[in-house]
Amino acid sequence: MERSAAIERVEELVETVENETMPVPVREIWVYGDVALGLDPIDRLDVYVTKDILLRNDDADREREFVDTHGLKGIGKTVRAEWADDHPDLIRANDNGYAAPEKCLAAHLLPENEPVHLEVCNSSFEDNVTQRLRGAMARDAYEQILDPRGVCLWVDGHRSTEALRKLRESEFAFPTLPAALEMLGMNEEKTDAAAEAVESYRRRQDGTTVRGDVV
Repeated sequence: MERSAAIERVEELVETVENETMPVPVREIWVYGDVALGLDPIDRLDVYVTKDILLRNDDADREREFVDTHGLKGIGKTVRAEWADDHPDLIRANDNGYAAPEKCLAAHLLPENEPVHLEVCNSSFEDNVTQRLRGAMARDAYEQILDPRGVCLWVDGHRSTEALRKLRESEFAFPTLPAALEMLGMNEEKTDAAAEAVESYRRRQDGTTVRGDVV
């Protein structure tokens, strides 16, 4: 993807979250990896969204209605019924037949078949970077590492115009991925192998992908 197209996609995503009802409350929007590093073109656009759980259960009694009409559970509990009413074609479910917030967000925010990856988690980007690194080191599953070189563009309803400007003009300076992992506590002897595993995993991805995570 050309860098200009990637930045345009990011700005559209932020505007969508600002102006439209989302399937779940969104608290943060980050970009990380190639686009944050200023590469042009980029292999993939990596976006991180922090979501909140639905705190109101006013629509929880509508779950049965959507079970009858759509054959899946969770509408009104894990995904807003208001959103599902307006976007029945965008409702997505997991393998257990429950409405999947991360898949619904991806369906709403991203066009199909563009090289865009969406990470959705209940935890902030910085916290999840740490948690994923700890888990990856414990299991030697380095492909699960979340690239820590990220930029926060939107948080709690407020857009960072300065961050968007710096992103557009490629003004952010980040260390190499091995150096960044070492700063977070990974043994220097393992950082190169870990970075290669992360890049190898990313190269194997195709089209639009989404990953939901709970911390």
